[in-house]
Amino acid sequence: MTRYKVNEIFRSLQGEGYHTGRAAVFVRLAGCNLRCPFCDTRHADGQLLTAGEIAAQALHEAGGVRFLVLTGGEPALQADEALTGTLRAAGFFIAVETNGTHPLPPGIDWVTLSPKAGTRLCLQQADELKVVFEDEARFEPHPEIDTPRRFVQPCDTGDAARNRAVTASAIDYVIRHPAWRLSLQTHKLTGMR
Repeated sequence: MTRYKVNEIFRSLQGEGYHTGRAAVFVRLAGCNLRCPFCDTRHADGQLLTAGEIAAQALHEAGGVRFLVLTGGEPALQADEALTGTLRAAGFFIAVETNGTHPLPPGIDWVTLSPKAGTRLCLQQADELKVVFEDEARFEPHPEIDTPRRFVQPCDTGDAARNRAVTASAIDYVIRHPAWRLSLQTHKLTGMR
């Protein structure tokens, strides 16, 4: 029986992108093929759970919420049809946040593609594209991605003054490129998990 390394399962609000402010259950899978300096996942931590155990814990956390986000790390490294099928059978609408470097299993209802600089993508289509913005010189707009929604998300550098400057630059970019929208990490701004 397949076991998945799970960093944590919790209920909160979606903090970024199109579904910002929506109640969600998060299943944070451990492990990633990239090592982004701004990542908030503790990759070494986690417990091994079956798909049924994940669904049971998600239902316990849900309190009526049926919007579930597979996140990480990189969830595509572990998520498979057995996991998505079990979560769908439990009544969840399944969203995923992926860096797009690995294929996704069937059964995903919403794809948030968040590519990282210099990586080769295997996904060319998503429900939303969310690109971390450090500065315009390094920003990759990914015109090859077929998506109806494009978000610029200022990178959290850990330095308040630098964060303000990055956010101001991202706002300026969106004003000059109206096909893009600004996505702020509201979970960090509000102190949510």
